Amino acid sequence: MLTAIEKILFAIAIIASLYFTYRGVDRIVKLISSGQGKPDWKTACKRIPQAFAKVISFQPVFRFRLWSSILHALIGWGFLVFLVVNLSDLIYGYTGFSILNQTGLFGDVYRLLADIANVAILVGMITMVIRRFVLRPATLSTRKTTLLNPNARTGISRDSAIVATFIIVHNASRYLGESFSVALSGSADKWQPTISMVARLWSGADANTLVIGEHVMFWLSLGAVLAFLPYFPYSKHIHLFFAPLNIWMKPQRRSMGELNYLNLDDTSIEQFGAATIKDLGWEQVMDSYACIMCFRCQEVCPAYNTGKLLSPAALEINKRYNFNYGGGTDKPMLDLIPEEAVWACTSCGACVDICPVGNEPMRDILEVRRNLAMIESKFPKQLETAFKGMERNANPWNVSQADRMKWADGLNIRTIEKNPEPEILWWVGCAAATDARAQKTAQAFAKILNAAGVNYAVLGQNEQCTGDSARRAGREDIFFGLATANVEILNEVKPKRIVTTCPHCLHTLKNEYPAFGGNYTVIHHTQLINELVGAGKIQMKLDGDNMKITFHDPCYLGRQNKIFDAPREDLKSAGLQVIEMPRNESKSFCCGAGGAQMWKEEEPGTSRVNTTRYLEAKATHANTIAVGCPFCLTMMNDASKADGDSLQVKDVAEIVAERLK
Repeated sequence: MLTAIEKILFAIAIIASLYFTYRGVDRIVKLISSGQGKPDWKTACKRIPQAFAKVISFQPVFRFRLWSSILHALIGWGFLVFLVVNLSDLIYGYTGFSILNQTGLFGDVYRLLADIANVAILVGMITMVIRRFVLRPATLSTRKTTLLNPNARTGISRDSAIVATFIIVHNASRYLGESFSVALSGSADKWQPTISMVARLWSGADANTLVIGEHVMFWLSLGAVLAFLPYFPYSKHIHLFFAPLNIWMKPQRRSMGELNYLNLDDTSIEQFGAATIKDLGWEQVMDSYACIMCFRCQEVCPAYNTGKLLSPAALEINKRYNFNYGGGTDKPMLDLIPEEAVWACTSCGACVDICPVGNEPMRDILEVRRNLAMIESKFPKQLETAFKGMERNANPWNVSQADRMKWADGLNIRTIEKNPEPEILWWVGCAAATDARAQKTAQAFAKILNAAGVNYAVLGQNEQCTGDSARRAGREDIFFGLATANVEILNEVKPKRIVTTCPHCLHTLKNEYPAFGGNYTVIHHTQLINELVGAGKIQMKLDGDNMKITFHDPCYLGRQNKIFDAPREDLKSAGLQVIEMPRNESKSFCCGAGGAQMWKEEEPGTSRVNTTRYLEAKATHANTIAVGCPFCLTMMNDASKADGDSLQVKDVAEIVAERLK
């Protein structure tokens, strides 16, 4: 198809394009490599089928914003087809051989897929352009109070316009060029239905004109690709390359909330957490290039939704724009996210869970906290009480260990010394042991266990805080001491199974302690209750008071540990009607207490996180909010009191215990 001169010119253009593209990609690789750690290739290899399925299906995209996700998928699927189409067109330009002209099923299917893909991309892009530049939804940007790189304020829209122009020019040119080719053949091609329709428009055109048109469209179509490639490493569309890599190569996590192990017995460690970008893991640096800049993480963030300065999206975007404008990995993290925003994070994991490309902005924030708390000794002063309590009395309430079993006065509860080989070790937790309101949950759960005849024991005064709040607040030293001591005790006890009424204890015991040599089977009390009901060991009165219940999914029970069904089944087994809030299960809205927020005041905003969630529960017209976490219990109770106690707030164990036969 191409003349000899054209072939030479096009080859020169290819070489120049690839050279400048390589320079951009090489810089990215060096930036990512400067991050901490190295990829685990064994894990990555095992994950190939899973990663391939996610990339091909676009499954993570469909979890949010359905219609825009469909459009995104049309474009994505179209581009997967066009990887082959463009290569085929290039071969055709140099050799005259085209898969499109091949007879038989293979050629027919290829032409049909190329036709469909072309239309899908054009329809998807034009609709997306209208959405971004005409409809302009607020969800595609951030507030003016958010710390966002000034270049990003206009750069994101400019970048979107450049990318959209390239795609539309490329695909429209290719579409028109193929229609000229069909018109030259003199007959419609049923395997290229839409292109054949357009080809009819050129039925009276001169053959020479159609040949020239085909040449021009070839240069416009593939020329647009060559012109765009050097820009590609600097555009947000680099996520087309790094998103699959992110999904494939991300380190294995037991839960999105699991943090990296720091051995504080190693005195050679001088750096804790992230002061600069290079202190982050390599995968956290790569997150900035995988970012789609879709702001989905921001849209589900409880801090951002209540008017705080935090935007997880802005953090990733700031990292990328720092790189794009010549910055390196020595950039201070606090130049990318305000200190106030760092302490506004509830570590709920919503940003990580919803990200379609596997980014983890929450981890960046917790690494910054580690640095602030451990190196700079900078943290909200209100946290000092909790820190001192965990250091002196092994619990953030600062209650004496001698009083650890006072909640069990009058109850038939045996410690591990009196029952050394229980079927279940009940990890009571600091809240249930020391907080007056949470103690009612523990007492109710004890009633259930005793009624079911469960062989269980507690650690009593040997039980300490798991250290969750210390770790989320950056005080790795406190967490390390508590975790080391707890693992030593538990490994001595060798529990068959551990049950806990606190999702934060569950998460830490199950997901954080393996790094310390503690590998345990840990379940939530709602799961054990569900087992007991299923085994017929407890029965409940079903002629209740027609109580309507809405269940609030605790972040560390649901989103972080995927326990959704058990608490709902417990409530239904008690004959109660469960009404779901709009945001439930993995998309549940935080109560506001996680990430050590329980021990400090919220950062300034337009509303409180717990109030926002409470009002969502109230809108269901339920009588009671059921919870499965002592932190959630406190936060929802506080919101209810501020509302005149219009809604009861109870743990699932309390509700079940009230209905025991």
